[in-house]
Amino acid sequence: MEPSAGRPMDYQVSVTVIEARQLVGLNMDPVVCVEIGDDKKYTQMKESTNCPYYNEYFVFDFHVPPDVLFDKILKVSVIHSKNLLRSGTLVGSFKLDVGTVYSQPEHQFFHKWALLSDPDDITAGCKGYVKCDIAVVGKGDNIKTPHKSTETDEDDIEGNLLIPEGVPAERQWARYYVKVYKAEGLPKMNTSIMANVKKAFIGENKDLVDPYVQVLFAGQKGKTSIQKSSYEPIWNEQIIFTEMFPPLCKRMKVQIRDSDKVNDVALGTHFIDLRKIANDGDKGFLPTLGPAWVNMYGSTRSYTIMDEHQDLNEGLGEGVSFRARLLISLGVEILDTSSPEIMSSTENLQIRMPFLNSATGKVEEFFLFGAFLEATMIDRKIGDKPINFEVTIGNYGSEIDNVGKPSPSGGKKSGGDGDEEESELIHGSSDEEAGDDDNDLVSVSATPPMKPVITDRNYFHLPYFERKPCIYIKSRWQDQRRRLYNANIMDNIADKLVGRRIPPEYIEQLKKRLDIRCIMSSICLVFVDQKLLLSHCACLQESMGQQAKTIRTQVKKNTVRDKIKLVQNFLQKLRFLADDPQHSVPDIYIWMMSNNKRIAYARVPSKDILYSGVEEETGKDCGKVKTIFFKLPGKKGFGAAGWTVQAKTEIYLWLGLNRQRKDFLSGLPNGFEENKMLKGPGSQSAPPISLTYMMKQIFQLRGPFVPGSQPVAADRSGLSDPFARVFFSSHSQVTEVLNETLCPTWDQLMVFDNVELFGEVGELRDDPPIIVIEIYDQDTVGKAEFMGRTFAKPITKMADEHYGPPRFPPQLEYYQIYRGNCAAGELLAAFELLQIGPNGKADLPPIEGPTDIDRGPILPVPLGIRPVLSKYRIEVLFWGLRDLKRVNLAAVDRPRVDIECAGKGVQSSLIQNYKKNPNFSTLVKMFEVDLPENELLHPPLNIRVVDCRAFGRYTLVGNHAVTSLRKFIYRAADKNGNDWNVHGRHTHTHTHGLLRHDALQRSEGIPEDEKGGKKKKRKKGGEEVEEEELDESMLDWWSKYFASIETLMEVYPKELENEFDYFEDWLHSFNLFRGKAGDDEDQNVADEDRIIGKFKGSLCMYKVPVADEIQREMGFDSNMGMFQNIPTNDPINILVRVYIIRATDLHPADINGKADPYIAIKLGKSDIKDKENYISKQLNPIFGKSFDIEATFPMDSTLTVSIYDWDLVGTDDLIGETKLDLENRYYTKHRATCGIPSKYSIHGYNVWRDPLKPTQVLAKLCKDGKLDGPHYGPGGRVKVANHKQTDEHLALTVLNHWEDIPRVGCKLIPEHVETRPLLNPDKPGIEQGRIEMWVDMFPKDMPAPGPAIDISPRKPKKFELRVIIWSTDEVILEDDDIFTGEKSSDIFVRGWLKGQQEDKQDTDVHYHSLTGEGLFNWRFIYPFDYLQAEEKIVLSKKESMFAWDETEYKIPARLNLQVWDADHFSADDFLGAIELDLNRFPRGAKTAKQCSINMILNEQDVPMVSIFKQRRIKGWWPFLGKVEAELQLVTAEEAEKSPVGEGRNEPEPLEKPNRPDTAFLWFLMPFKAIKNLVCNQYFWLTIKLVVALLLVLILGLFIYSMPGYMVKKLLGA
Repeated sequence: MEPSAGRPMDYQVSVTVIEARQLVGLNMDPVVCVEIGDDKKYTQMKESTNCPYYNEYFVFDFHVPPDVLFDKILKVSVIHSKNLLRSGTLVGSFKLDVGTVYSQPEHQFFHKWALLSDPDDITAGCKGYVKCDIAVVGKGDNIKTPHKSTETDEDDIEGNLLIPEGVPAERQWARYYVKVYKAEGLPKMNTSIMANVKKAFIGENKDLVDPYVQVLFAGQKGKTSIQKSSYEPIWNEQIIFTEMFPPLCKRMKVQIRDSDKVNDVALGTHFIDLRKIANDGDKGFLPTLGPAWVNMYGSTRSYTIMDEHQDLNEGLGEGVSFRARLLISLGVEILDTSSPEIMSSTENLQIRMPFLNSATGKVEEFFLFGAFLEATMIDRKIGDKPINFEVTIGNYGSEIDNVGKPSPSGGKKSGGDGDEEESELIHGSSDEEAGDDDNDLVSVSATPPMKPVITDRNYFHLPYFERKPCIYIKSRWQDQRRRLYNANIMDNIADKLVGRRIPPEYIEQLKKRLDIRCIMSSICLVFVDQKLLLSHCACLQESMGQQAKTIRTQVKKNTVRDKIKLVQNFLQKLRFLADDPQHSVPDIYIWMMSNNKRIAYARVPSKDILYSGVEEETGKDCGKVKTIFFKLPGKKGFGAAGWTVQAKTEIYLWLGLNRQRKDFLSGLPNGFEENKMLKGPGSQSAPPISLTYMMKQIFQLRGPFVPGSQPVAADRSGLSDPFARVFFSSHSQVTEVLNETLCPTWDQLMVFDNVELFGEVGELRDDPPIIVIEIYDQDTVGKAEFMGRTFAKPITKMADEHYGPPRFPPQLEYYQIYRGNCAAGELLAAFELLQIGPNGKADLPPIEGPTDIDRGPILPVPLGIRPVLSKYRIEVLFWGLRDLKRVNLAAVDRPRVDIECAGKGVQSSLIQNYKKNPNFSTLVKMFEVDLPENELLHPPLNIRVVDCRAFGRYTLVGNHAVTSLRKFIYRAADKNGNDWNVHGRHTHTHTHGLLRHDALQRSEGIPEDEKGGKKKKRKKGGEEVEEEELDESMLDWWSKYFASIETLMEVYPKELENEFDYFEDWLHSFNLFRGKAGDDEDQNVADEDRIIGKFKGSLCMYKVPVADEIQREMGFDSNMGMFQNIPTNDPINILVRVYIIRATDLHPADINGKADPYIAIKLGKSDIKDKENYISKQLNPIFGKSFDIEATFPMDSTLTVSIYDWDLVGTDDLIGETKLDLENRYYTKHRATCGIPSKYSIHGYNVWRDPLKPTQVLAKLCKDGKLDGPHYGPGGRVKVANHKQTDEHLALTVLNHWEDIPRVGCKLIPEHVETRPLLNPDKPGIEQGRIEMWVDMFPKDMPAPGPAIDISPRKPKKFELRVIIWSTDEVILEDDDIFTGEKSSDIFVRGWLKGQQEDKQDTDVHYHSLTGEGLFNWRFIYPFDYLQAEEKIVLSKKESMFAWDETEYKIPARLNLQVWDADHFSADDFLGAIELDLNRFPRGAKTAKQCSINMILNEQDVPMVSIFKQRRIKGWWPFLGKVEAELQLVTAEEAEKSPVGEGRNEPEPLEKPNRPDTAFLWFLMPFKAIKNLVCNQYFWLTIKLVVALLLVLILGLFIYSMPGYMVKKLLGA
């Protein structure tokens, strides 16, 4: 991650929801909700439809760091019947992260279908599809919209799913099991004061942290339980996520958080990149991780109430200290959704499970050694206090954590890995080779404090001299070196790939190593997925090895570029593989402490310094002296503060197992003695605490400085007064200050005498220390300002070597200057390091070269290093100055341009009155200058504009540095071309033949016989014209626009000037800058603000004396030099005609997510605002307008077209604007004044617009190009079907192929429409929409052009659709009759046109249908407005009762028919529906029998019809039943002539249907009804009733007769 990764940036995410299809559910009212993070936006609700059409555009603006944005989840969900009172029910949703969209080509998905699924019901499958566009735009990204011609292909939903390439279309549900075992080394979270307070109250001293783990993945969140008061929490829990696989979210975020009553804080964050732990190949595997320790980094460990680096703990930016490590594992299981026992919820469960300690590998003792050889460039702010360096690995070595006496295992952190099983495991291990004598070794993790010594006025250094301090730390980690070795091997290959080609034998050797490792790893108990990872690497290595071989055999001269791209792909793959997600050894942090306060840090990845017995596996910096620059932590390092170096150290690091320790000093420069901490027995094996060097070499460093290329402008004027500081070891020197320049050229030799370097001669020769060059801007007051820095390595010559070729004298080289993250220019220099031998300086090569008395002690660059010079002539074309802003509040009045290159230069003539005429009176001037033969060493050329004010004062306006002159070097045309030209001037046959031949090439299969060929070609053309003629009245400009994709007109997806090299074929624009350059991030923006105007002109340079061809080229007018045939720059009057067609994807400007756009145009003093014609609530308005403006070049040369948002109250807001430079367009050879059509017509929609006919245009081009011609042969003229082919058609053919003419040919601009991005100054660099337009320009001194072409938007045509519902059949029977028990339905049919639900119409009800047959004879009438070209219905309606005016909608022409069952007391029941696209729907079946559901399902087998072509159609169509309908389309005029009535009303009433009278059936047949009631429906009920009645009767009789019997019995009667 670059340092700026935590810095917020501007982003815009735009989502267009077009439509939804195949939504699961009956008669829904769907709404689409788009949410990103916490932002939610809803579309409008569409009533009772399963395939709603929305076409709504949403924009989300973000100002966050890139990583935060890319982890945000974008969710598209469909909700059914949402309103103000109820939230609605979720139909289905689709999720992906913003990063996935950004990593797409062009950062967008265009017209793709998102597959909806319901996370709460994973067995249900697909819930529907939503078609949408999603784009993410950062600053400076521009989005290309594919042309909308491919609508038909997009109906293939399966082929256009919204998924990145490589993801299978059928994604499955999967469970992601994240197991969280335990954590270690958590930082102290409360200060001791709080602890004492708690102790006083509670009486016990507990750990003051309550950790829990939170996992975020794909918008879901899971937590473990909270472990109270524990620095070594053990959870053994698992969190389960249910999500689709492969997921469209790249990263899983694992955080340890501290639970707190007020707010929980993150202690550390780790991201698991799922792509790194899975492989999708044939032998691939699902994401698998661990169980492994992951290390978390973040802010410093010292506890403060307000942590200024809390962002780092959240995972933003690079952590500056170790925070904790967490033992986790991740597994994925694909679910079989068909099996019944799958729980379909996505709840996160917490399950306890035991954990084996042995599974994370054996704990080993590691030994880290470091030696500080040099510490220089210490910032002067901290130079007055003693400084020391602290090195930590994990918590080992950190003085905050090593409380109390170190435990015997060597600086082991309190309560470290001391679980009993682990210590047993360690003591039981037999390979403790290093004896017990070092067990009492105490780690030394910090160097002794030392007072810095001044180097120069900006920096200090520490006076180590020959005594170099060392540190060493013993630490214990699980032995996962194998993983780090693999990563190192791959890094090794990648580095070799960058440096040079890899020898094949090297790859073979490595492959053997990897294979052996595969076998080893399967034997020993390493992690579960160690094998997987190796197979992953091995497979990839195999395939890459194969590809590499094929690439090698295929490289040809013309394929080199493609192959290089392939190889770069390899490189990315290797780097990706090398980043191991499971390395257990934490990175090493080195902190610079001043007075025990942490100032700056450096981070060294542990794998880079890991030792192995095998060379390829060793880290690239292990046992090597490395230059490390220290930087400020966190946000302190942003901006200017981060530009300065806090300190530069030369440091030697070695990390390995304690038992491999014998070699740890082997890489140091030789010639030292070790100083131990302890004397006496056992000290042999102890590491040294410092090294004393006996050997030192004395050198002289020479650094010739030559032209530096353009550093960043630093003063308010835009110029700088630069000087360079050169640091080498603890020495520094400064060059002279150059006043007011853009491109400093120092020409100075710097000599550092008596530089002492420690170590052996040979080592210094091969790897000398780094030289740091910093460039500053001298300010008269205050301190010098930093402008950039670069690094160089000198070429070393030992005392016994010969000074001569090939190595000496050194070659000049370009070094890239950096300021923060961005390049800030280049420096040209060479450095040599010469050893001073026993004879002292006498042996050194002499410093020869011109001595310059005036410059005193400053030495010029020696001759051997100076490049060879030749004389060049530079011609400058001075055209004019444009758009100059005010300088020091005064307007520029009398400007002049000074050109300067390598000390020579020329001045333009003075512009007497800038406002009246900003052009120069003298066009061409030239000067001669000595420049290097090697074009790469050419110095920059400076263009400086000054304003001559009263009393002889000059004010600098702005300047521009042309860094590369290569494109202005004149190269004579190739010989063949020249010969041809010579012939071309004398004879015209060539020219003519070429044009003729070219015209032929375009038409296929025409014989080469010229006359006949021409004849046939024309004939074909003639017929075409005739065919069009028939329909000419129907066609207009829009027909051409909509057909433009194929033939008639170019529609450029971007600005016209982008296609034609900014029209700088001879007139260049140079932006003039003023003021300081901005911070690294805002570089481009700041540059925009710094532009103060433009200089228009050109340059041409060539060697003197002049070659013959050049002499010939110049032959016409020697004053003009190489700039022959250019027009004069006198003012000219022009009629500018601006055509504005439409705008797309405008940024919403109102609260309702829409805008009310209108056009504003500004050119010179003309300012047009078309406010009254604003278009209400529209983000894709069609304007279709043209504007005529008169302008005078050069005063009015910039045209600004803006789109404003109309507001009823308050000022109108600018949505975006675009600027066009009309002058360059007018003067270009591409002839951009008026585009050339492909066909010539005198009238009609395709009429010729240019006042000059094609023959006149061609004659003018031939004259300007000094060509003989044109000549029209007799063969060209043919009369076909009353259409006479004229010379105009021939001339037009030539113009369309003008680029094929040698020497003078270039592509002429065709008839076109250009698409320009709209930008808003408030949101620099982010597109706010696009505008489609074109500009025609006509000089006033030529014949006047015709009237402007009418491009006003097409008015929709009024139609009336008449639908007669004749009958239905086989409709589902919904009701049961109470009396007769028969199934029946009360059927009626409802219909409406899509988007006009409020205009829905119902037939009458056919009661009591027993067979599903319904007879209606009912007519629906739907008037509508229709745009034929776009195939859309146009609706205008108010959005709400409070809306100011109507909004226009465009909706596809679709007819909806539904069949319902009418109920008297409850809601009607929905039975079925069909939607017919009126442009393309299946032809109805002739009879009910032939009608089946397959007509809809297998559309490709059924003939399709369009109601707009076949005006009347009758037939049967299926919808959960069948409907017989007749559709008739009439225009509004026809409808007026022959009106019809709705339903069965007059006029032209339909007859009443003859329905069977079944409504009162039971009344007519009572016995049947009773039989049905008793025998069928209530049979058992009847029996029960009868039995009950009998029982009651018997009981009644019993009670009735009981008293009589009793009396009789008693009396004995």
